[in-house]
Amino acid sequence: MCAVVGVVGQQPVNQLIYDALTGLQHRGQDAAGIATADGHMFHLHKESGLVRDVFHTRHMRDLTGNMGVGHCRYPTAGSSVLVAEAQPFYVNSPFGILLGHNGNLTNSAALTRELFETDARHINTQSDSEVLLNVLALELERAAGPTRKLSAQLVAQAVTGVHARCKGAYAVVALIAGFGMVAFRDPHGIRPLVFGRSRTSAGPEIMVASESVVLEMLGFTFERDVAPGEALVVTQAGALHSFPMRADHPAKFRPCIFEYVYLARPDSIIDGTSVYDARVRMGAALAPQVLADPRCADVDVVIPIPDSSRPAALELALTLNKPYREGFVKNRYIGRTFIMPGQTQRKKSVRQKLNAQSQEFAGKHVLLVDDSIVRGTTSREIVRMARESGARKVTFASAAPPVRFPNVYGIDMPTLSELIANERSIEEIRVAIEADALIFQDLHALKSAVRGANPALEDFDSSCFDGKYVTGDIDAAYLAKLSGERNEARQ
Repeated sequence: MCAVVGVVGQQPVNQLIYDALTGLQHRGQDAAGIATADGHMFHLHKESGLVRDVFHTRHMRDLTGNMGVGHCRYPTAGSSVLVAEAQPFYVNSPFGILLGHNGNLTNSAALTRELFETDARHINTQSDSEVLLNVLALELERAAGPTRKLSAQLVAQAVTGVHARCKGAYAVVALIAGFGMVAFRDPHGIRPLVFGRSRTSAGPEIMVASESVVLEMLGFTFERDVAPGEALVVTQAGALHSFPMRADHPAKFRPCIFEYVYLARPDSIIDGTSVYDARVRMGAALAPQVLADPRCADVDVVIPIPDSSRPAALELALTLNKPYREGFVKNRYIGRTFIMPGQTQRKKSVRQKLNAQSQEFAGKHVLLVDDSIVRGTTSREIVRMARESGARKVTFASAAPPVRFPNVYGIDMPTLSELIANERSIEEIRVAIEADALIFQDLHALKSAVRGANPALEDFDSSCFDGKYVTGDIDAAYLAKLSGERNEARQ
């Protein structure tokens, strides 16, 4: 889970990109980068840390130009913070290309070998984003031919070549020196990407971003999502060209359902669906399961785990006709624990991030509502905090089903051993998080809730819940290899 943003403007874009990245900071807190193009000259600054810490006046002053791309990265468990793997990535051949990528290539290792052995291109980091950049560079070179001249149609042809070679999830924004910007999503549309326009006194500007909220923040009119497999090409002069995915491509649209559960901001619209509305509907869908559980008959109060579970918890409380209370106060200067590397850091961070208000717990049967339970570390600490604050009984409800399988499409939960629901029954999970009762959302109900916010969504990538990987290339051997690599990296 990362954030990408790209702008082609009529005036310097460095501040626009900086502001957009601050609005997308929730998608990654490990590293940030901005690159701009001033004619044929690229300017790049990237470092580890939050957006506000990475960029200072001296950096912004150097990021000149009317076209740019930004990225913020989230950490992979067990990995060290390597500035070399911060984005955007740059390659100087054949045209000079800067790329920001959100997602994960599932055939990255095979592509790395192929690029070196067949195409004589060298990959310098462990990042699949650098692999994707080199594939794009190679396909652009092939599309342009010996003339080395590009057109919007040729850039789109190169993107089609990327789709043919790359598997997995990718939402990409790339700058091509002297030409313009290209943005595209994988043919399944697993990771989100939207675009909008703004009309300034100097002329129109176009922004592409991971979520719609930053368009609205910065005065851009939201146009639509970038369609799965589509190539959106914007020339340096600001001309916009759209090239749909080829009609004969076998891929089906399957956006990641976890974006609606947890990843995205509630005020974003993703693939025509209000994230807030979807989360409200998750709360309504959870209510029948709570009502059917006799252990919940004497619930006194519904309390959300801030922030992403609030819409679901409030709707659940209204449906149950129970009081809704803010039992936890959040320190907003602590990062999201889900995307922090290492169990110890997450456990420590829970106590730093949340503080319980004892008056809302004392002597009560509290129904705690969270968006999901992944590793269980946070959930167990929160249950303990509720008891320490005087709760006589603690029921825990998850707005999502049990996360039983690794996500290989860019979310930090790739190993089975890290998942509390792996090979555990719901009762065993309840014991592990020390709750008196535990209720999970049903997967069919979750899909129906999100689809209720937008009936046009036929299905989703829900692989972390059901183990069905939409790209069709994930097997037990792949997961075992990935787990081994991550364990080795931690050591």
